[in-house]
Amino acid sequence: MKNYQIRTYEEAIEVIKEIGLLPLAKLIPDYPSLDSITSKNHWHCGSELDPWMWRTKFSVEGVAAYGKFIKKKSVLISCELLPLVKSVLGSNHTLKRRYNDGLVSREALELFGLIHDEPGIDTRLLRAKAGMKEKEKKKPFDLALLELQGSMDIVVSGTKEKTNELGEKNGWSSTSFETLDYWATNNHVDSVQIHTEEATKELNEHFSKICNPESMKALGKIFTF
Repeated sequence: MKNYQIRTYEEAIEVIKEIGLLPLAKLIPDYPSLDSITSKNHWHCGSELDPWMWRTKFSVEGVAAYGKFIKKKSVLISCELLPLVKSVLGSNHTLKRRYNDGLVSREALELFGLIHDEPGIDTRLLRAKAGMKEKEKKKPFDLALLELQGSMDIVVSGTKEKTNELGEKNGWSSTSFETLDYWATNNHVDSVQIHTEEATKELNEHFSKICNPESMKALGKIFTF
């Protein structure tokens, strides 16, 4: 595996295009993550060299799908690899059917419907519209969002700043979501459905060119090859 070390957002784009899958933090043994290939001094510095600022920019600019797709951890997936990964980790069945089959929570179904109807909705508005603003409902809300990301039904599409009545920034930014299909269509990602077996084979071939046996073993457990 190459020892990537980068400074700029543009260099990060090239890494994502080359390896296809880039976790934000260490997730796979002997495999790059955004924090491992960038300087610790640049994180949360607020400048254009801050990788934390890049994470949603990749999604906004259509460079990579961003979300907690694998082991509830944030990863970036290139547009080229996205159809393959979705075929393996996602489902060909609608969320409604999966809910009827007992495979999806009621909260996830409801949140998905709201995100589908209002692409780019942020977590503050989403909680309000779902009637989940109460403190005791925060955990089910968060778990439903993790569930929808893990099944590759939604992606993080950006962030929205909290502002006061004068339009001034007032508090932490909140995460925005779109359905994966909406994001993929808007960013011209190949929508051709790929059989899971073929997708698994292509992922195996892709990663075998860039990974060592230890990282391949970990990736094999994720993508079942």
